[in-house]
Amino acid sequence: MPEQPTLHDLSDDPQALEEVGRCARAAVECYPELAGAVDEPVLINVSENATFLLDLGDGERRILRIHRLGYHCQVEVESELAWSRALRQDTGISTPVALPNGDGQMVTRVCGSARLAVLFEYVAGEEVAPAGLKSGFETLGELSAQMHRHAAGWRRPGWFSRFSWDIEAAFGAFPRWGAWMNGIGVGPEEAQILARLEERIRERLAAFGADAGRYGLIHADMRLSNLIWRPNGDASVIDFDDSGFGWYLYDLAASLSFIEHTPEVPDLIDAWVNGYQRHTSLSAGEIAELWTFVMLRRLLLVAWIGSHQGVDLARELGASYTEQSCELAERFLSGRCAPS
Repeated sequence: MPEQPTLHDLSDDPQALEEVGRCARAAVECYPELAGAVDEPVLINVSENATFLLDLGDGERRILRIHRLGYHCQVEVESELAWSRALRQDTGISTPVALPNGDGQMVTRVCGSARLAVLFEYVAGEEVAPAGLKSGFETLGELSAQMHRHAAGWRRPGWFSRFSWDIEAAFGAFPRWGAWMNGIGVGPEEAQILARLEERIRERLAAFGADAGRYGLIHADMRLSNLIWRPNGDASVIDFDDSGFGWYLYDLAASLSFIEHTPEVPDLIDAWVNGYQRHTSLSAGEIAELWTFVMLRRLLLVAWIGSHQGVDLARELGASYTEQSCELAERFLSGRCAPS
């Protein structure tokens, strides 16, 4: 029996695209409020999961997420929704509101139970930070600090289950995003440089430790693209799909995804730290390791690009991202962290 298509192959696989479209249409039938109100789910984004816009008329909209295969089980998705809901209720941070299906469940199984689907209220707003890039990073820092403080004090349900973004997930026998050695453009010379980088990251994080003040539940993809700016100037945090247990400073590194080598990064880090420290202080030891986490994320993204070559962004970045990663690694290894 052939393997089912994975969502990150959709851009190259019309059959996979049709399959996930069928799942979306099947999911709509599971929500009484949508019955007869939606003509056709409109695919608006494919990256890992597939996101559909549902137009109910009279300005009413919903967002339907169809999950990729094999990344999360149902209890893990329910755990994601539980933290997102707790953040909204306990801190006032705006997060997407998940809606129950006809059986009162937040997660719907469709297409022979192979796919998981979640229906959300539509979050209206703009995708571009209204006051500019640095201000956007200050907001990312502020929100990250508030989320980390909440995570540290939140009593999770006993059934709560999310994966970890630890060294094993990054570089172990079964790395979550694949092995960086399989990145696009990783030849013998690049492999030698990046292997030294991995070794240095391992050493520094082992010394840094993972105690409760530094490691806990994180968003793990806190980028500007995952903020929706509302008319009142506040930002809603979306896309908790990668949330799990990791170092809190990994959320800084995630905010710099794909731009770690650019000249503005030192200023953006400063802005993020300023925002963060309005709510939670960072020790000198934590400040000293900021670039360790940036490089950890960078190496993970080399792996991600290699394992997601059907995604437009991965194809666009390609071997040049590996080349820039090696240049950045050399600076990091020599103690010159900031891009020139």
